[in-house]
Amino acid sequence: MGTEGVQIIANKSTVNGSERQCQYVTMSYSNPLVHFLRHVSFPPDPHLLPTALKSCPALPLARALHAAAVAAGVARDPFVSSSLLHTYLRFGGTADARAVLDGMPQKTVVGWSALVAAHAARGDAKGAWRLLEEMRQGTAGGGGGVEPNAITWNGLMSGFNRSGRARDAVVALVRMHGEGVLRPDASGVSCALSAIGDLGTEAVAVGEQLHGYTVKSGCRLDFVVTALIDMYGKCGRADEIVRVFNESCHMDVATCNALVAGLSRNAQVSEALSLFREFLARGVELDVVSWTSIVACCVQNGKDLEAVELFREMQAQGIEPNSVTIPCVLPAFANVAALMHGRSAHCFALRKGFLHDVYVCSALVNMYAKCGRVRNARRIFDAMPSRNVVSWNAMIGGYAMHGEAKNAVQLFDSMLMCKQKPDMVTFTCVLAACSQAGLTEEGRQYFKEMQHEHGISPRIEHYACMVTLLGRAGKFDEAYDLITDMPFEPDGCIWGSLLGSCRVHGNVDLAEVAAEKLFHLEPDNAGNYVLLSNIYASKKMWGGVNRIREMMKDMGLKKEMGCSWIEIKNKVHMLLAGDDSHPMMTAITEKLKQLNIEMRRLGFAPSTDFVLHDVEEQEKDDILAVHSEKLAVALGLISTSPGTPLRVIKNLRICDDCHEAMKFISCFEGREISVRDTNRFHHFTDGKCSCGDYW
Repeated sequence: MGTEGVQIIANKSTVNGSERQCQYVTMSYSNPLVHFLRHVSFPPDPHLLPTALKSCPALPLARALHAAAVAAGVARDPFVSSSLLHTYLRFGGTADARAVLDGMPQKTVVGWSALVAAHAARGDAKGAWRLLEEMRQGTAGGGGGVEPNAITWNGLMSGFNRSGRARDAVVALVRMHGEGVLRPDASGVSCALSAIGDLGTEAVAVGEQLHGYTVKSGCRLDFVVTALIDMYGKCGRADEIVRVFNESCHMDVATCNALVAGLSRNAQVSEALSLFREFLARGVELDVVSWTSIVACCVQNGKDLEAVELFREMQAQGIEPNSVTIPCVLPAFANVAALMHGRSAHCFALRKGFLHDVYVCSALVNMYAKCGRVRNARRIFDAMPSRNVVSWNAMIGGYAMHGEAKNAVQLFDSMLMCKQKPDMVTFTCVLAACSQAGLTEEGRQYFKEMQHEHGISPRIEHYACMVTLLGRAGKFDEAYDLITDMPFEPDGCIWGSLLGSCRVHGNVDLAEVAAEKLFHLEPDNAGNYVLLSNIYASKKMWGGVNRIREMMKDMGLKKEMGCSWIEIKNKVHMLLAGDDSHPMMTAITEKLKQLNIEMRRLGFAPSTDFVLHDVEEQEKDDILAVHSEKLAVALGLISTSPGTPLRVIKNLRICDDCHEAMKFISCFEGREISVRDTNRFHHFTDGKCSCGDYW
């Protein structure tokens, strides 16, 4: 290791004896770094050595300076020995530091505290507790015992915190309080609260006691408010987060960041947004961390449009996004098909040199894939300077979403050839790709390989993919046997996969079995009732339809409203089924009427099998006409020039009628239409769909 940049300046009036003494020391050691000392002339006195040690760049040179101090007879000087001890600890040399401490004529609480904290920071709990006892009792090296003070205990708790030993940090707090040695100060309280938060709900009672202590002891709440908010957030106490903030009225950047993170962790996104706006209104100068946190909060809690708007507002406020902000906001663009916004973020990342960051590139791959541009996603993937398992999963998952099973499987094989170890998510993507394309045998093989060759035990999501794979292929007996043989109790995801497959094949008997399980597991999920009712309706079993309707009415359940998003001229529009509030709804309705006339003239008839109610055919047509994806496509047709591709995202699965209608519209209007539902992408071109009607 070199010593460039290290400069020791000495007074030129140094006596020759001191220079000769330094030369003698450097020549007595063969280390090349020690040889450096031969070319400087300085007296190793107790004033200069601490300065040299403070700027020492490496452990070997620290040892050389130590040797010089020993030769000069100043190693036991309090200033020199203290500097040596802290320098050794800075480089992780705890054994060297302990030797220095043992050589001190008077062992100080500062020296002991630093050594105790260093052992705790290394995760050496046993060593830290042992040193604490030695500190009190004194050692054979001389000197009596030294009582720990606030610095000792704070250093112990902080060290345990940094090394991930939160439980030991809490034990230190409890032990300190139990011994009645002293009371923790604001620094100690903050450190202890952080450890309690890391332990989560199991330690929340200790956190509440510590909160009460800070109030009773007169500790200024504004000194620990951030730590309290963080602790309650990690312990799932959203109500206490807001109460602590309201009681302190302490408004700074750190408090804002802790509030947003805590409320986001507990799915309190509306409260987080409200308080964030309050900080802005009061003129608090929030930083990039604050804005990134609130954007991430919205994305993680399904508020994608709000996240997009906040990202734009952030830039308008003059806050420049960083390499953390970009991967946080890209999923929001992906979720609402805001391709233009995503491209802008891509250009920004390119200008700022963020494309070397594996997380930025992985998020870009995911964004392009979810916005229907899987080829763009692949170009980003291929250009990445380095890839991790997240990158591979994003691309494989992108192919699966688009029904490109062959490409997904080929990329998985490439992943293995590159010695990248797949994880649970990888196999979920591969199995999903197989189920989308009907690759039953290949799916079975990957399910076996996952367990026997890669040592990954199947989880619920893997079984759900297999149930879908087998069910869609009509292998219901095998699918049901797989469910009954699972090593754990099947959840709603498993039975939902089976119910969806029953819908495809019209298997009423097995659908009723799956639905009964779902009604028990997810009694408030209206989608399960609607799906069974649709299966009844397709078989014209109106008694079953009415029974389901009565069940939903008695339970106060309503079908989830269909919602679709479409980006037009850099603006995202949201269309709701049955909602006429959009300012262009009159023109949208007129366009749909024109299309309906043309469809009927050319022999296209709506598929009304899955309409929930037993009503006249014309009424069924009217119900189908206002499905949100049709509204979105109609808006796109009247708002863009001929030939412009349209991209729509829907919160529910596309129905048979809309699927057929999209094929017709793509041919009649000469448009490429992409619809992403909850299951996959459907790319409609020239009257055909990329799914090959296997969906």
